[in-house]
Amino acid sequence: MSLVTEEIKASASEIYHGDEICQEKSKLLLQEIGMPRGLLPLKDIEECGYVKDTGFVWLKQKKSITHKFEKIGKLVSYATEVTAVVEQNKIKRLTGVKSKEILIWVTISEIYLDDPPTGRLTFKTPAGLSRSFPVSAFEIEGEVKDAQEKKEEKEVKEV
Repeated sequence: MSLVTEEIKASASEIYHGDEICQEKSKLLLQEIGMPRGLLPLKDIEECGYVKDTGFVWLKQKKSITHKFEKIGKLVSYATEVTAVVEQNKIKRLTGVKSKEILIWVTISEIYLDDPPTGRLTFKTPAGLSRSFPVSAFEIEGEVKDAQEKKEEKEVKEV
């Protein structure tokens, strides 16, 4: 059963269909709330939406996927429907995301950046257990290099 009802869709500020636009919009939203753009590496997104008043977000993909974040060696499973409520530096009431810990899949219910900033991203389970990882592990590799090159070019021009 879908958590995204017709009532929610009717109140949505933004709804998009198609993988290309949904990829772009989901990464843009992550960036706007201060999260790394590679946090939701979904594929074949069919629909995404955002209710600005409540911060409710949903992403629907054709099939569930498992992604390995190479820098930390973690497997994460994304269901066909991922929903959450977003605010600055925080994703809460998250559904559809699980992480593999030793032999079991653990549901992730909240993701937040530490305050004050430590450069770490914390993942919390519904049971209250949490684990933190470097933000850099969830950034898109090509974008990180581009950003570093631009920063270096700017520093050279200033000198």
